[in-house]
Amino acid sequence: MKILNIGHFYHVKGGSDRYMMSMEKLLQEHGHEVIPFAGKDEENEPTPYSNYFPVAGDVTPSQIMRIFYNREAARNLNSLITDVQPDMAHMHIYYAKLSASILPVFKKRNLPVVQTMHEYKAICPVYTLYRDGHICTDCQGKHFYKAFLNRCNKSSFAHSGAIALQSYIARWMGDVRNVDHFITVSEFQRQQILQFDVLKPEQITTVHNFLDATEYEPGDQPGNYFLYFGRLDKTKGVMTLIQAMKELPDIELRIAGTGPQEEELRSFVEENSLTNVRFLGFRSGADLHDTIRGAIACVIPSEWYETFGLTTIESFALGRPVIGAAIGGITEVISDGKDGLLFESGNMSQLREKISWMAAQPQETLVAMGQHGRKKVETQFGREKHYENLSAVYDKILH
Repeated sequence: MKILNIGHFYHVKGGSDRYMMSMEKLLQEHGHEVIPFAGKDEENEPTPYSNYFPVAGDVTPSQIMRIFYNREAARNLNSLITDVQPDMAHMHIYYAKLSASILPVFKKRNLPVVQTMHEYKAICPVYTLYRDGHICTDCQGKHFYKAFLNRCNKSSFAHSGAIALQSYIARWMGDVRNVDHFITVSEFQRQQILQFDVLKPEQITTVHNFLDATEYEPGDQPGNYFLYFGRLDKTKGVMTLIQAMKELPDIELRIAGTGPQEEELRSFVEENSLTNVRFLGFRSGADLHDTIRGAIACVIPSEWYETFGLTTIESFALGRPVIGAAIGGITEVISDGKDGLLFESGNMSQLREKISWMAAQPQETLVAMGQHGRKKVETQFGREKHYENLSAVYDKILH
């Protein structure tokens, strides 16, 4: 089967890109031909289809109109369909780089299309259901003007108005109407979207994210520090984690990642003379794997409705337990007391207690928890299970 694989980048910049690339590899290993379509970017992986990639929309003055309607994306996608004659399309995040201009093309060409929803864009213009330090569902999947009134994007009326307008244009062009079936990466995410009647239950299937466990070599013995790895952003709860470490001077926390909150976090650590908190900068590949294996446990202190929490199963795959906030899809991954611990999101004292408990455990307990997590990745979040679930969705729209 020929499958178009559509996203904003054709290289790994975030979680959705990583999934898009991993899904391509998985489908190819099962005999499918996968044809990528994404915005032009100098970091894109090489592909014979790069000539079809359009200039991507951006907030720069010369490209900003493309985030609303990218005429080149629609034209090039139509040409690609003509030339390769795919059987179906699988979309990921496309909104700003390719825009909703591509949606009518599927309808016009009678091409079945599935979309994996890596966030909450269908019901929230800023993707996250989060603003000003708290969960927000004001837009309810249709009142997008409230994102403007609330200044949800960068606390700016201009930026918020633009993203609200983008959501209205996407709805008009068929962001739910011109997609045959949607995939959510957790049941929590599915229920959040369904509660606002934007889609019907039979239009959405939950298929959890996956990892190829064979690419992850678990560590033998736990290390001597706790680790947060990921984006440094207010939604991720890293400030709450650092504040919890103030009263744990004998326990070390290492932070791997970059993001818009990095300067604020570093300043807090410096101003409070927290010698037990270290910033490692961006880590990836084998370097990141070594860093995870060297930890006692990883911490995921999110304060937004995480759709899944891919970092959780990455930690499990490397044999490390996880202390995670009981919010969003995280609770569908961590088994409290077996492969990790759950705490109330945003509750600093409870998080501190969980870290203290984990730090006091004997090595055999930590190893057993890590092994439980590793087994879970192999059985519940492995590649073959994922392919089976993905194939069921494809069969549903094709037959």
